[in-house]
Amino acid sequence: MSAAAADVESPNIQVPNQTRLLLDLQRVNKIAQRLSGCLEVEPTARMVTDGLVDRFGCAFARIWVVEPDQTALRLVASSGLYTHTNGSFARVPMGAYKVGKIAQNRVPFLSNRLAEEAWVKDRDWAIANNIRGFAGYPLMTGDRVIGVLASFSHSAMAAEFLEVLQVLCMTATIALDAALSVEAKRHQGTVALVQPTLSDQLATLLKTTTMALVGTETVLPASLSHVFVQLAELLAEVHCDYARLVYGADRVALEAIAALPAACGAQGANETVAQWRSRCHRLRFMATCLGGGLQTQPGPQQMVHIALQMPYTSEPAGAKVSVQCTTALVQAALTGMAHAAGLTVCDPWDADAVVITDSEPIALEAARTVWVRVRATPPSLVQAVIDWTVEVDQLRQVVQQVSLGQTVEATPSAPVQPRPSEREREIMALLARGLRDRDIANRLYISESTVKFHINNSLAKLHAKNRYQAVYQAAIQGWI
Repeated sequence: MSAAAADVESPNIQVPNQTRLLLDLQRVNKIAQRLSGCLEVEPTARMVTDGLVDRFGCAFARIWVVEPDQTALRLVASSGLYTHTNGSFARVPMGAYKVGKIAQNRVPFLSNRLAEEAWVKDRDWAIANNIRGFAGYPLMTGDRVIGVLASFSHSAMAAEFLEVLQVLCMTATIALDAALSVEAKRHQGTVALVQPTLSDQLATLLKTTTMALVGTETVLPASLSHVFVQLAELLAEVHCDYARLVYGADRVALEAIAALPAACGAQGANETVAQWRSRCHRLRFMATCLGGGLQTQPGPQQMVHIALQMPYTSEPAGAKVSVQCTTALVQAALTGMAHAAGLTVCDPWDADAVVITDSEPIALEAARTVWVRVRATPPSLVQAVIDWTVEVDQLRQVVQQVSLGQTVEATPSAPVQPRPSEREREIMALLARGLRDRDIANRLYISESTVKFHINNSLAKLHAKNRYQAVYQAAIQGWI
């Protein structure tokens, strides 16, 4: 992600709430699904700003697009406190105010002291309307800025809200860029209502990569397209030799082969590999939220095989479910499983949804609860109990029965697993943070061979085939 300036009120560094981030990504997905097929600039932008107000509680939100001459930005959508687009900020010169600076410098910005910012045109207005938070993000495609999204709030914004805006802006940029292209052709007297295909977008990003298209190309919702585009942007930063976009019967996949810098080389190469792993983890997280998955398989000579698979978006017909777990990995796994089961994944406050949780306070407040047996004993009032051995079909049946008011007997507990040592817990926790064997050894003041010894023991105890599975199982079973 681009560097972002943030005004942090507390000197204490806060750990991002991964569960809240996942729920916010689900809201972004619902906004993104509305953009599919829309090729009008103003309606597209307004659906995004309306979504920020309706789903995220922003006081108001606005989108500007860069004018063809690149000298100013034009306000095309405004929702919430102000809905007009013809006021004093209808046209903002490039580099003027914070919106113009975000477009010029391409740096996201977040502040929770709006009235105290020197660039604010009317501080009395901010105070009178109790506008406290501001977050702005550039809308970028490749190295080109096409606009700026800005949101205002009455309360302080969390720093990780910029992460949410990043995902939303990727989706909005794809839709707005297509709409602006159509608008430009209309002004030239040529009407072309063909939305850019995913293969066209990927080919633009992967200019030096040998590409292949398999199957009949289908127009995808922007919520799916932006995941593929983000992977393509990542692949474009390394040497990607080959990529293949495959349209199957029920899903679309992007397979690629890329070469990473040598892990044992210069410090810059090490940092590049670490950034690659971090961004792949984030992509895997988002893909799981949408019911898909991302797999990476290392090969010889620092080559890596990447496969991103996403199901075609369709409105689920299954029972409503709200996943509210305390651990990010459990939350992501059950959310992906709920999508695979054809269930309708809802927001936390949906009263008609069956709640899947491992939190006793949440379970006690919910009307219908499926308890996830991870660490704690299930409360007495839950309607069903599942554990980490549950299959997709079982989850579907349990949720459907609970939604009908039935109580389901607890699924069998998993066999008792060997208990981990404290050292194994420490090492698995550091693995989960993306550290390499050498970094773990330095952190714990032990040798790399000792690290490998404990990892191999952990794989055996967790019945895992590789380290990724081990980290996942360690989180599920409460090791970390």
